[in-house]
Amino acid sequence: MKTKDKKALHGKTLQELNAQLLEARNELHSLKLDKSLIKLKNTRSIFEKRKEIAQILTIIKIKEPP
Repeated sequence: MKTKDKKALHGKTLQELNAQLLEARNELHSLKLDKSLIKLKNTRSIFEKRKEIAQILTIIKIKEPP
């Protein structure tokens, strides 16, 4: 994820972040399925998607009230 994309995440609301998180998790699931069916050629994309999910979760934790 590029720096400007990370900065854009900080400007989103909690609802938008949760929607993006759900979408990223669905994409990760489909990537794992493609890997198991030997359709996925770039296995690095799984690592990148997991990292994106972690970044979204971190921003959600920061924005949530204590």
